[in-house]
Amino acid sequence: MKKLITSISKIAVILTLSAIVVSCNKEQTKSTGNTASSSAAAAEGIVYVNSDSLLSNYDYYKAVRDKFQEKSKKAQADLTAKGTAFQREVAAYQQGAANLSAEQRATTEERLARKQQELATYNQNAGNALANEEAAENDKLYNKVSDYLKGYAKSKGYKIVLTYSKSNPAVLYADESLDVTKAVVDGLNADYKKEKK
Repeated sequence: MKKLITSISKIAVILTLSAIVVSCNKEQTKSTGNTASSSAAAAEGIVYVNSDSLLSNYDYYKAVRDKFQEKSKKAQADLTAKGTAFQREVAAYQQGAANLSAEQRATTEERLARKQQELATYNQNAGNALANEEAAENDKLYNKVSDYLKGYAKSKGYKIVLTYSKSNPAVLYADESLDVTKAVVDGLNADYKKEKK
């Protein structure tokens, strides 16, 4: 789970450190906002998305996070069960080792060593499989957000969409009138609901 959060955080960092630049072929539309700063935002074509809020409110991200938490719990429970069974087998061997011949002890120790190696390999393979699946989901998440923002920016006449994150602020200050997070999250969630049907 920590790996998933770290991976998702890396996406947020990538989003934070980079801007998605969208060139508009048509002339910018004029803002009909109530404040001078929102008019300036439309004129400049620069807005931002709070990636912390986006991730905490995006239903697709929450579904992926929950799925990986469940998978991680299952993998951990499976590994714990296998480890406990192995420990019982080792304890049983240690209790009865005095009654075994040298050849039987050597054979049992080799078998237990192989089993321990198999358990370690199983753990590593399970971890790698989960990490690969997480990486694929992270790519999918990034692409969904990026593709949506490209279309959103083009439809609104924005040239640049920046991201802001409290944990890694590349943008130290931005006027709240430039924050389009809610509209982006609403659009992403609407698209996700359509996909689920």
